[in-house]
Amino acid sequence: MNQLPIRDLMTRDVLCIEPDASLDRVIELMHTKRRSCIVIVDGRSPVGIITERDMVKILSELLVMCPTRKFTVSDYMSAPPVCINQDASLYEALVITQARRIRHLPVLDAQENIIGILTQGDIAGAHFQAVEQQREIIERQISERTQELIEANEELKALSLQDALMGIGNRRAMEVDIQFTHSNASRYNRPYCMALLDVDFFKKYNDHYGHQAGDEALQEVASCTKASIRSSDRLYRYGGEELLLLLPETLIEDGAMVVERVIGNLQQISVTHEHSPFGKLTLSAGLSAVDAKGGDDHISEWQDAVEAADKRLYRAKEGGRNQLVWIDEVKKLT
Repeated sequence: MNQLPIRDLMTRDVLCIEPDASLDRVIELMHTKRRSCIVIVDGRSPVGIITERDMVKILSELLVMCPTRKFTVSDYMSAPPVCINQDASLYEALVITQARRIRHLPVLDAQENIIGILTQGDIAGAHFQAVEQQREIIERQISERTQELIEANEELKALSLQDALMGIGNRRAMEVDIQFTHSNASRYNRPYCMALLDVDFFKKYNDHYGHQAGDEALQEVASCTKASIRSSDRLYRYGGEELLLLLPETLIEDGAMVVERVIGNLQQISVTHEHSPFGKLTLSAGLSAVDAKGGDDHISEWQDAVEAADKRLYRAKEGGRNQLVWIDEVKKLT
């Protein structure tokens, strides 16, 4: 069910306009056509998007103040636009829109030309339908517990975006988000960072305090980390006591500042850990960066960036834990 293709969900009637179009023309079109967004295109290739939110900002800050001045949409569009391929799945669309807090996804064909637009309403409706269909199967088979029931229940779980214990993104959603972020970074030559965070001596914590206390400790770590990062950053459970922090549009120096803040804030909370040399719960971290402007080495796949972060995490643990390792070559996009 989560493999329902985007092309079956999108709205094909897309309102497009050139970057040098005037704002009064955009306002007129959105009003007369009753549209919540207009895609800005160069030929058939999307270069930006104007949404209702953009128009509210423009009207409040500019048009009211400067009624005689002419503006073009290229001055205020959201660029580059976050787009999705027509063959992507419903699950991928869910991850992308939730992670980036956006309501509109221009849909591209294989040549990266716009062929439709997927709205938040389209996604929500399709997701609700998918969940309800799976629920109906479960209810019909509840008395028999057949193999069909088991498979349907697994599909229902697969629609989840969150890790149930820690209340952050799960591994499956993480992979979709990283892959999309890497593809977008490659297309538009934008940087991003990722960090792998590991709770130091967590097995000793579990053995000494018990698994329930261990679960509560992981929840505390997740809560502290979420409170320490920026609104644009995304946090996922990588596995066990490891977290992955995705930092879009971020150079490695700025990414290091964010991760160091996370490590420092957890120390300040001071969750007691008697079997740690630090006497409290701490984090080790490895940070990698994909930057089109620097470095000689190449990262061709997002997995390479994860591997680089993992190697630096290992160095952080070997070097004494409770620290971040990030001083290394900045990887370059191919």
